[in-house]
Amino acid sequence: MVRGLTPVVCRRMGLSAAAPLWGAPGLLLTIALLLALSLHPAQTWAPVHRDYCVLGAGPAGLQMAYFLQRAGRDYMVFERAPGPGSFFMRYPRHRKLISINKRYTGKTNAEFNLRHDWNSLLSHDPRLLFRHYSDAYYPDASDMVRYLSDFAERLGLHVLYNTTIAHVTLNKDRRAWNGHYFILTDHRGQAYQCSVLLVATGLPVPNQVDFPGSEYVDGYESVSVDPKDFVGQNVLILGRGNSAFETAENIFSVTNFIHMLSRSRVRLSWATHYVGDLRAINNGLLDTYQLKSLDGLLESDLTDLAIVKDHQGKFHITLKLFMEAGNQSSDAIPLPQDDNDNFAMRVAYDRVIRCLGWKFDFSIFSKSLRLSSGSELSKKYPLVRASYESKGSRGLFILGTASHSVDYRKSAGGFIHGFRYTVRAVHRLLEQRHHGVAWPSTEHPITHLASAIIRRINEASGLYQMFSVLADVVLLKENATIFEYLEEFPMQMLAQLETITGRRARHGLFVINMEYGRNYSGPDKDVFFSDRSVGHMEDAWLSNFLHPVIYYYRHLPTEQEVRFRPAGWPLPRPSALHHVVEDFLTDWTAPVGHILPLRRFLENCLDTDLRGFYAESCFLFALTHQKLPPFCQQGYLRTQGLVGTESLRQHGVESGLLWDSAIMGQRQGASEQQPGNHRPGGHPLAPGPPVSPFNSNKEEL
Repeated sequence: MVRGLTPVVCRRMGLSAAAPLWGAPGLLLTIALLLALSLHPAQTWAPVHRDYCVLGAGPAGLQMAYFLQRAGRDYMVFERAPGPGSFFMRYPRHRKLISINKRYTGKTNAEFNLRHDWNSLLSHDPRLLFRHYSDAYYPDASDMVRYLSDFAERLGLHVLYNTTIAHVTLNKDRRAWNGHYFILTDHRGQAYQCSVLLVATGLPVPNQVDFPGSEYVDGYESVSVDPKDFVGQNVLILGRGNSAFETAENIFSVTNFIHMLSRSRVRLSWATHYVGDLRAINNGLLDTYQLKSLDGLLESDLTDLAIVKDHQGKFHITLKLFMEAGNQSSDAIPLPQDDNDNFAMRVAYDRVIRCLGWKFDFSIFSKSLRLSSGSELSKKYPLVRASYESKGSRGLFILGTASHSVDYRKSAGGFIHGFRYTVRAVHRLLEQRHHGVAWPSTEHPITHLASAIIRRINEASGLYQMFSVLADVVLLKENATIFEYLEEFPMQMLAQLETITGRRARHGLFVINMEYGRNYSGPDKDVFFSDRSVGHMEDAWLSNFLHPVIYYYRHLPTEQEVRFRPAGWPLPRPSALHHVVEDFLTDWTAPVGHILPLRRFLENCLDTDLRGFYAESCFLFALTHQKLPPFCQQGYLRTQGLVGTESLRQHGVESGLLWDSAIMGQRQGASEQQPGNHRPGGHPLAPGPPVSPFNSNKEEL
């Protein structure tokens, strides 16, 4: 055998390892083999296996890499650019992000502060908060690139840069957990085999509309960002999203006028409560339109239009049906103003700019993956379930902006401050499915239920940002004396909760969600009407602004119940429902307005009393009732008093109500060393510490 050719390589070449290669014929064969190997390197024949493959080192890809690394999993991130966050190296074109960087809230609670930090990813390192990277409320995109680079480097994430995945397909294999592996092939021809594929490539392809004359249009991705190039020009912008208004904001001070054309009316984010709609930072053109300063907005279906270029290089808007009448010269094509001299766009334009948003790149994925159905929404986003797993291929998950079909125009799942939590939910699902690690939860006595819910609705960022998508779930244990608290579970997967989380839901459950009022959000809504605020707890169900809603189910809903839930409801109709009245400060801690109604709702659902009591009250209950309140069961009858915590004990020490056990131990040791200071049996002569007032079963207020 030729030196350097292993038996494996020989077999791959179709030769026996013992084949005679010496002599003249053998020498020629050796030369031919070496030439073949040089043209087809050996590594292309053996796919590199990874349990988890992540496509894209943007925010979603790095967030998933962080969770995989912390769990000690076998993974690799593939990124075509030389560094992370390549989208932000170019976009937005005018470099100002619309994700807020609120550095001051008056609070020190890190979880609460994330509610108003729309750029940070989740990690254990406090240095990796975006407020350390920019002082601006609307940061520059270059700060995001720097932040993502530090995030990947400091956490030591496994990212393979300068690697473009050119093709993704399936390889059927009965040894795989789902019957197939995902095969990724890069631009060098190297193949990678993955058990689970996590796609975080974003929406990199600009939306385009094909109509006669569309070749004359400048795209948002390539148009000049220098206002000097638009001085004294008439400009038409196709589109009505943030990229369109961002472009207009950059040039409207130097143009003659800007007309903006789209098929639908403008959608203002403060009216729709959807952060992807038009933000106030970019809407200066609305002022100049409504205050009649030449700029304007028009509605029409772009597919019905056509653009004609005249001999002076000016662009005219006409109808497609006029273009289809025959092959005519540009000067002979009919224009709408020929019949209607009041046609809105009868003026000629110097520039036409396309700003129609983005869509997912399906081109690298084999049709066998079935990522798209051809519907209008699935042309923009891949088809995924509420668990973010592909509907066409088990084991393929869509993360980040590309997963936004789950909550499109509803919540924040297409943006960092939303998908950092949906990515974590996907990771928790994978941990249970493949490694038997149950969804994280905490157990508490039932008397702590109201306080646990109050804490989460006042602090949790995932609930606050992913409203009506992610919800906390409280699982009741037998006899409802203990509950299990799960955070940020995908609401529409509630029927599969036991499978996804590894937890049992056999004795009832509560679902804690954040919601806007049913008829308060929409492009045509007046969100500033005079009676918009609800302040009385009796009218809590009429609350308009974002507020907590608690659903109670005696049994886990079925898949059919979730699927055919009432229109506009995030969940099936529950056994009982409670709205916590909206609060101007989003601070739901008012004893009478917030906590008392919540506690009474929980008590009605559980048919029990969740209050705390004095010992005398528990004694009286024991004499006169067959069923005691849980507080008395857990404390008085077990002679345990209040369920204490270290912080509660420390508070008692600092207030002088308790003795510090550590100091008492030192004193006791010293007294034992003094002769004559002992009672029979070795007990210290000095009296013991006073009885703790926390053991007297005083009522919680």
